[in-house]
Amino acid sequence: MPPAPAAAESRPGPSDRERGDACPGALRLHPADDGALARVRLPGGLLTDRQALVLAGLAERWGDGALELTSRGNVQLRGLPADSGAELGDALRAAGLLPSETHERVRNIVASPLSGLDGRGYADVRAWVRELDQRLCASPAAAGLAGLFLFALDDGRGDVAALDADVTLIATPGGGALLRLGRAVTARRVAAGDEASAALAAAEEFIAAAGAKAWFVRDAPELVDPGAEPLPPPTGTAPEPGRFDGGLVVGTRFGRLSAAQLRQLAAAAPELRITPWRSVVLPGATGPAPAGLRTAPGSPWERATACTGAPGCAKSLADVRTDAARALDLAVEPGAPVHWSGCERRCGHPAGAWVDVLATGAGYRVTAHRMSGPTSQDLTTEQMAEAVAEARRTT
Repeated sequence: MPPAPAAAESRPGPSDRERGDACPGALRLHPADDGALARVRLPGGLLTDRQALVLAGLAERWGDGALELTSRGNVQLRGLPADSGAELGDALRAAGLLPSETHERVRNIVASPLSGLDGRGYADVRAWVRELDQRLCASPAAAGLAGLFLFALDDGRGDVAALDADVTLIATPGGGALLRLGRAVTARRVAAGDEASAALAAAEEFIAAAGAKAWFVRDAPELVDPGAEPLPPPTGTAPEPGRFDGGLVVGTRFGRLSAAQLRQLAAAAPELRITPWRSVVLPGATGPAPAGLRTAPGSPWERATACTGAPGCAKSLADVRTDAARALDLAVEPGAPVHWSGCERRCGHPAGAWVDVLATGAGYRVTAHRMSGPTSQDLTTEQMAEAVAEARRTT
């Protein structure tokens, strides 16, 4: 089973429903220490080369010159002027990246990133992505979804089905799908051709039942009927960096792509697919990848994530990305998921068994969250790298 990816987005709890959804979007910017942040939704992680060039230009014109990939296959622009929302919206709208102003924050759809490329799976779920996106934007009720409410469209290989989305479609042999709600262990059977409409109907059903009780299905599973179909175990894996018969997968460092790197990716393929694991699939790509991106499996950077840290976040007690990069560059092998956090909020940490590296102001506390229970040790920044490598080997 692939690890649950660490989200760049922190998730509100069920009790926050009555206070409103503060999740940023392309039009509603989020203030940060390094400037405003905009989150652009990319259903299925799908980008054309032309759209990628537009985003690269926006990052250079108004942002910090780079884009961040998120665990929902979306992108973020950082370091924006606080008053740039209107001009940013105009540019995104012209590029086809803002089809609905009222629904732009609810278009969170992840999909099997290799679907239709490598001969695996039971359906090319890109068609489901496009139909679901259209139906979402046309549904008045869907505008009430949380900005982090997630749809996952799995082509049957079991990769994004492991992400515990609010609504998951899993393609089945011969057509149709199983529809899973939250973390239910059973599912509903969906006929071929009804996949997107069934996913939207399930989300609308949850909205009507939840009221002010919960933002997400997993927080209130009793509000929905999970169905009675048994679910297959999600045995798929995240695509590894490297070449495959249908193209190239490139990995990033903490999900950051410079504008120059994004332009090179756009030149390598007419379509880009941003994955929930902060990598990029380039269908049909044959040329070399940009410098600084991973194109081979087995790196210590795999399953390694970090929050923004200082100086971008005022709450952070350390420049965690610099410290984490130094530790990962010293490591020699991959291991369990690891996440560096600048403060106790631990924004974006993964689920399941993972290694928690928390800045303390005097160094780092390294905690291995094993199934048998957590174990912790307080260390200096210089000692942290070795301790993290050991914890990743044994977690």
